[in-house]
Amino acid sequence: MTVDTNDHAPAFDAPTDGDGRISLDDLKGQAFILYFYPKDDTPGCTKESCAFRDNLPAFEKIGLRVIGISKDSPAKHDKFKAKYDLPFTLISDEDGSICEAYGTWVEKSMYGRKYMGIDRATFLIDAEGKIRKIWRKVKVKGHVEEVLAEAQGLKLAA
Repeated sequence: MTVDTNDHAPAFDAPTDGDGRISLDDLKGQAFILYFYPKDDTPGCTKESCAFRDNLPAFEKIGLRVIGISKDSPAKHDKFKAKYDLPFTLISDEDGSICEAYGTWVEKSMYGRKYMGIDRATFLIDAEGKIRKIWRKVKVKGHVEEVLAEAQGLKLAA
């Protein structure tokens, strides 16, 4: 399955770090960034998460919440957040259903070996739950700054 710009964000209800839980309904009335990343505490994922952390005040200034999501368990998310002082929610999608709904669970290839994995992607979702912008096959360097620049040019609040 895949989603496109101007589609309504697929619903989800999932566990988070800190023994929490979050659903799309919980986010009604809030604009947010939902970024999918392959794995906690790996080089690219750590750089991306830390870039969101470092730019969080700028995202909050324009009314955007940042939420990360991977297939790691809530306990792994807790360790990752503590190690890098990440001040935003991390969703655990252990069964992959959210990745499937957003079209980020894809076949990958490394050294000729094919396998399934999370395609690094970012979704900008407005306060009405509509997808305003999608970045797929994200390259980490400069990505967060690009997302911020795009978000600053959009009216995202209800």
